[in-house]
Amino acid sequence: MARTTADPQRTKYLLDEKDIPSKWYNIQADLKTPAPPVLHPATGQPIGPEDLAPLFPMELIKQEVSTRRWIPIPDGVRDVLRLWRPSPLVRARRLEQTLDTPARIYYKYEGVSPAGSHKPNTAVAQAYYNKQEGVARLSTETGAGQWGSALAFASTLFGLQCKVYMVKVSYQQKPYRRIMMETWGASVVASPSPDTESGKKVLEKDPDSPGSLGIAISEAVEDAATRDDTKYSLGSVLNHVLMHQTVIGLEAKKQLAKADDEADIVIGCAGGGSNFAGLTFPFAADKLTGKKRELRIIAVEPSACPSLTKGTYTYDFGDTIGLTPLVKMHTLGHSFVPAPLHAGGLRYHGMAPLVSKLHDEGVIEAVAVPQLATFEAALQFARSEGIIPAPESAHAIRVAIDEALRAREAGQPRTILFNLSGHGHFDLGAYEAYFAGKLEDYEYPAEKIAEALRGVPQVKA
Repeated sequence: MARTTADPQRTKYLLDEKDIPSKWYNIQADLKTPAPPVLHPATGQPIGPEDLAPLFPMELIKQEVSTRRWIPIPDGVRDVLRLWRPSPLVRARRLEQTLDTPARIYYKYEGVSPAGSHKPNTAVAQAYYNKQEGVARLSTETGAGQWGSALAFASTLFGLQCKVYMVKVSYQQKPYRRIMMETWGASVVASPSPDTESGKKVLEKDPDSPGSLGIAISEAVEDAATRDDTKYSLGSVLNHVLMHQTVIGLEAKKQLAKADDEADIVIGCAGGGSNFAGLTFPFAADKLTGKKRELRIIAVEPSACPSLTKGTYTYDFGDTIGLTPLVKMHTLGHSFVPAPLHAGGLRYHGMAPLVSKLHDEGVIEAVAVPQLATFEAALQFARSEGIIPAPESAHAIRVAIDEALRAREAGQPRTILFNLSGHGHFDLGAYEAYFAGKLEDYEYPAEKIAEALRGVPQVKA
């Protein structure tokens, strides 16, 4: 149970620039068993550094497979992180009062970054390492546009060109995200696009395809693999990406200590897994090492794209076309194309392998929530705390509110921490649709998931 001596008056818990973490936490050092290997799609054998070299700089490849607990953060990365880090930890007192709950609710606010989300934490690191290796151009995909914005921002700081394949439905729903990327110098196209063979294949089958993160990844990977001056950057899923995000949880632990409090429940929304892992992995370390076994860690996903709660834990491609290596993860099938819900950053068919492994081993929980209830929580939060959350972040808010209400019903004080991974200033079209009654809940049919899973490659143990 949490401590009960938290300051009854204080709201914000801030750190100094010197408190920006100097090392990333690598959860692979504390896993009960090693993470399953990444497999070559043609041979089914574990891949080596030479297989990844066309896509990533060598330093990131080393981080991807490292089992060292702490990886030093270069000064060149920390210098940029100082633009917005450390981010604040906020006690949601007004929300607590609205809910009439004995729970103490804290949120780590990542919307203070220039791009408005947690994504620059890894974008800056990736751009830095690519620049160090002499790369001139980066290609990537983006769903809601937060990752594309972050990489465009980081690329311009390090003098790199940037090509972004933006999921078509988000490209249409969020024009200001596209303009933001273009302001930072990126070239942005709607995916599926005619710019790649992968995009052309999809458009031949379905000219009106709304796109998906899997399709956009195929395009971005092809782009990088076919150009000598280009590397690929991914905003979630991969081990090194999740590790870069652990600055969030490392700061949060220091800030909770300043509040003289401890978390009982840690919550993050989960699409590919980056912001969830960023907050929760430093806390999961306490569970894995036996320091705090009773801690609950909850991943929240949309019921329209329920990879953890309804997917299968197996090897699958990370993209739709099948260009990427095979990774073991909770997946809905790489051909899965989710409904065009407004939480575009959570519309991915798979979950990060490390998050999937923790869920499979019972270290973390997962819950899927519907779209309307998520927006109801977003409004409740905005009208009490003042911040309009991104639809993705609102999934975490939904479960944080639910857990606070359970604490009220039980009459037990609990400390709840969630990641407010970004603001919703570029998502007001989603709120407009909600107010107009145009949003509806959508639960992906079981038969459609089963159909997609039939296409998952068969990998021998």
